[in-house]
Amino acid sequence: MLLGRKSEFVQRTVMELVAIVGRPNVGKSTLFNRIIEERHAIVESEPGVTRDRLYAKAEWAGKHFQLVDTGGIVPQSDELFDKAIREQAFMAIDEADHIVFVVDSRDGITPTDREIAHILRQSSKPVTLVVNKCDAPNSDLAAAEFYELGLGDPFPISALNGRSTGDFLDHVVGDFSDKPEETDTRLKIAIVGRPNVGKSSLTNALLGKDRMVVTPIAGTTRDAIDSVVTYYGREIVLIDTAGLRRRSQIKESVEVYSTMRTSRAIDRADVVIVMIDATQGLEQQDKRILSEVEQARRGMIIAVNKWDLVEKDTNTADAFTRKIKEELRTMDYVPVVFISALTKQRVTKLLEMAEAIQQRRMMRIATHEVNERLIEILERTPPPAIRGRDLRINYVTQVKSGPPVFAFFLNYPDLLPDSYKRYIERQLRQLYDYTGVPISFVFRKKNKDRE
Repeated sequence: MLLGRKSEFVQRTVMELVAIVGRPNVGKSTLFNRIIEERHAIVESEPGVTRDRLYAKAEWAGKHFQLVDTGGIVPQSDELFDKAIREQAFMAIDEADHIVFVVDSRDGITPTDREIAHILRQSSKPVTLVVNKCDAPNSDLAAAEFYELGLGDPFPISALNGRSTGDFLDHVVGDFSDKPEETDTRLKIAIVGRPNVGKSSLTNALLGKDRMVVTPIAGTTRDAIDSVVTYYGREIVLIDTAGLRRRSQIKESVEVYSTMRTSRAIDRADVVIVMIDATQGLEQQDKRILSEVEQARRGMIIAVNKWDLVEKDTNTADAFTRKIKEELRTMDYVPVVFISALTKQRVTKLLEMAEAIQQRRMMRIATHEVNERLIEILERTPPPAIRGRDLRINYVTQVKSGPPVFAFFLNYPDLLPDSYKRYIERQLRQLYDYTGVPISFVFRKKNKDRE
């Protein structure tokens, strides 16, 4: 049963993608760690340590963006390892909204720097030129040499000690939009999953036409494309997240970036359809994607695709569902639906389910109601005494919807065990239908006027 006001859809800001590029050993990973303020990328003096792109969410001056650390570009090398690094860097350049080109003040301009600068000028992307290892003001003069690269004003910085990094970050985020991505109220559904599970085929089935190029080769689709489907007179936006076109035999290049593409699509969506392959079952990468959706607090549906290819004598839908639920014990609220994108079996049911899940995400429960119903249950089974202290929950209120967040006020919030928090969630889900909806709880010290 859906309670509260009519569903309302929240505007979100698009996160820009910033790629850090440059030749090996100029300090890209050190700069990456400096910006995100944690040791995420491995930093070593040996060139080529960053084999795969690392990515993280970052914030500067109130602007949020995604940051990519790439391996060093070696344009003329035919070494397989260098090819892999170069290909990943080129992918990042293709996808980035802004590029940070890092050079080394101590080495001056190298032939590799010139080649990379030529590539970046051809990309027509905004580029910020950063001259690293300017650890003191007297080293800033070395940055003037890099005007020769034709990429605008160079920014002398020290990624190691953070000197002047704020100046170039001001420049990077200066043209980033802080306006909402969309002003419409259309439901946005992201279709995510491992390569070759049928994401584009599902999009085509929902659209009723071949909008995407579909082949049996994993990673065929080059770009994420938003499409609009009309469902009973209502427009729904489908965010297709099929992977990158395979440019070479370097499999990791495609897989690493597809992870980031999935992350960006989840951030933009209201409800996420996580597709798994019925012929392969639930795999570790599927679990990772589901965990990311849950952490982002988006609505969730598990769509088991290629169900038409499964022998039904020994594999029933109920048995398959039970196995998934056993492996996802903390996500037993996520609905599982069995589909065939090829035959279009039950594909429109996904739209119906997504709309219902979004309504649940947005519903508001009156404070008096949730207190009367939930607190009564919790009083019958109170939390255990911890360190000789009796814990008592006095009050609960819903503080946010889309996704739902509930605040609990009690005498010792830091002592409440995780097992009891899970008990609270189970009771709340029994009282209200939150199928497909992650719920967040915050626990606060009770107000003095309620003591």
